Order: sequence, then structure tokens, then C-alpha cells
Amino acid sequence: MSTLPHHLLPDSSVVAPDGRLAVGGCDLIALADEYGTPLFVYDETQLRARCREAVTAFPDGVAYATKAFMCTAMARLAHVEGMTLDVATGGELHVALAAGVPADRLVFHGNNKSVAELQMALEAGVGRIVIDSFDEIERLEHLVAAGLPGPTVLIRVNPGVEAHTHEFLQTGAYDSKFGISIVDGNAMRAIDQARASFDFAGIHAHVGSQVFDVQSFEKAVGVLGEFVAPLDIEELSIGGGLGVAYVEGESAPTITEWGEAVRRAVATTGIEAKVTAEPGRAIVAQSAVTLYTVGTIKEIPGVRTYASVDGGMSDNPRPILYGSGYESFLPRATDADRPMHIRVVGKHCESGDVVVWDGTVPEDLGVGDILATPVTGAYGHSMGSNYNKVLRPAVVFVADGRARLVVRRETYEDLLITDADL
Repeated sequence: MSTLPHHLLPDSSVVAPDGRLAVGGCDLIALADEYGTPLFVYDETQLRARCREAVTAFPDGVAYATKAFMCTAMARLAHVEGMTLDVATGGELHVALAAGVPADRLVFHGNNKSVAELQMALEAGVGRIVIDSFDEIERLEHLVAAGLPGPTVLIRVNPGVEAHTHEFLQTGAYDSKFGISIVDGNAMRAIDQARASFDFAGIHAHVGSQVFDVQSFEKAVGVLGEFVAPLDIEELSIGGGLGVAYVEGESAPTITEWGEAVRRAVATTGIEAKVTAEPGRAIVAQSAVTLYTVGTIKEIPGVRTYASVDGGMSDNPRPILYGSGYESFLPRATDADRPMHIRVVGKHCESGDVVVWDGTVPEDLGVGDILATPVTGAYGHSMGSNYNKVLRPAVVFVADGRARLVVRRETYEDLLITDADL
């Protein structure tokens, strides 16, 4: 039997004497009653604190990786707190601009940017375009030749570093769809071509996501040092990928510790460029919990007990994509022992529709209970879907005892918006 580890909860979490959990001064059960479930609840004060920590850790510049969690409220918050924004598609670019983020505060990523997306970026005047291929260089050259303003660019290089993370989350290994390889000489060719055609600012490298060991970043900087030092570049972006703890027994470096490790590595390599970074998960993941309503409890003697909730793979696909682990608890009894083992599953027509593979809850779990999963602020809402035409959840930010709706719950009518044959 174990109680929920409090370090997995948002910073502002407070457990009342009756066991109920409040985040940002707002009772979670009351939020579920008011806004319905599934519901993403974000600790806004923590979001702001993590942004400020990142700005301090990387004073030369730091971008929020919007793929982790993106809506106009989040884009605006990160911008106000001093971060630039990393966008990777025309859609993310559009949302950032709609939020009022100046285009020159945007870094445009992506391994397969279309001509239309690149044109959109050039017309808007984005601050940086991170080039990922020779095809992209040619597309930009054609657009500039057609009269569009020339971009300031970074070249994304592949350092050949295999970070200690899930295979699907490694992005800096030699065999990767991302970046241009240093090992085979192509990165230097791309730099030469970029220097001749655009305002070449520097190098970008990213070793992977959900990386717990800061030595992976130090190793990447070490590999990059010999390559970068002679280039006389303005900027070196180390990318993002810092991991966070999701379950009991896990721990992760802070953003501050990550920044210190990167600066140590840079100091030993002779790199004189300004060093920037692009955290996403580390900014938002731990700040949120997802609330569900338990609808069905099915015990299979000698096998397991299934607890079905009103969400699932449509609001958190990470468990089925990566086998990711999460904790489960009842916010009406936050610190209660959790002796009952369950598999938390969703309502989708898939046997693999799993939210928590091996969850634990109090023995009095019942139909109608509000069940919560912590550390769901990254890659839940942003990777969500309408599979089975399930409605996407609402998102609320909470702070100082007040909740504000930043993403409304979808309606059935929303499901018909894009149908052309009505």
C-alpha cells in the first residue's frame, strides 16, 4: 500500500483535512462538477514560475516548445514571461500569432515544412527558421528569389548522440528523420549553402525527449564543440528534451540544473556563441492533472480489475504510444492508502485504450468517483484526437482561488464544422 507521492502534484497543491485536493486554491471535485470531465487543470502560478526559471537558466534566450501544450492562453503566458516560442507547423504558427505573440519572437521548426508554411513564416517575419534539410533550403531560396524577405536561419544538425530515452523519442542519433548529419559532412555543406543564401545565425541540435540524464546534453555539446568552435556562429541552440518524473520512484533534473550542465559543457569546448534552449515538457507537464469520472468497474477474478473512465487515448495517447506510466488517485482522498490495483482504461473501441497500466487507488473506489492522473500537462491535450467522435476536454487555469476557462469543451456541433456535405 502506498500514498500518492506529492512531488508529482502541481506546486500549489494543498490537501484539506478531509482529504480533498485543491490546486491553485480550487477544489478539484468542485472543478469537475462545474466544468465536467475529462478536464485538464493547470496550475497557472507554476506555469509562470517554470517559464521564469527557464529564462534565468538560459539568459541568452529560451523558447517554449509549443508542441507540448498549445492554446492562445499558453502562448500568451509564455511570451509575457519572457520566452520566445518554438512552433513546428503552420497551425502552431497561426495560433501563436492569434495570441498576439510578435512574429520575431517565434522560432519555426519542422522536418518537412511545406512551401505554403515557409511562405507564411517569411510573410509574418518569424525570428528564426530552423532548416532541417536541403530540400528546405531550396524551397526558401525559391521564395526569396520570388521577392519574399530573406530569413534568419539556424541549421539543425544531427550530432549522432543516442540519448537515454525511448527509441521513438531519440532525435539526435545518426539514424533519424531529424537534422542534417555532422558525421557524413552534409551539415557543413548545408551551412555553406545557408551562408550564401540567407542570414545564417547558427546551429541547432536536439538529442531527444524525456531525457533524465543531463550528461546526454553535455555529451551532445562535447560532440558539437569541435564542429561548432571554428564556425564563428552567433547562436547554438541545444534544443529541449529535459525529462520529468511521472511515477513513484522517478526523479528528474530541474531546468536550472539542466542549464548549469549545458553551460559547463560549453565552457570546456571553446564555443563562444550564445547558447539557447527549447524546453516544453519541463515547463508544463507537472503543472497539470487530468480529472475523469469513473463509469464502469469490471473485476475479472484472478486477472485484474478494469476501471473505465470517460476519456482515454483521445486525451492522453502517451500510454499506448510509448508505454508511458502514470499514477492514479482519488482527489476526494488524496493521501489515502492505495491498496487496490486497477487498470484505468478509456471508452474507445480499442483494447489498447489504456490511461494507467498499473494504477492503485483506495479500496472504496466506486462508479461516479472522480479519478485523477497527475503530470498530464504535456502531450495530452496537444496530442489528443476525436477518435470515436469523442469530444475534446476543456482546459482550465487555476490560481489564487480562481479558475478560468482557456479551452472550452467541444460540443457535438463542433464535430460537424468541417463536414462539407451537410
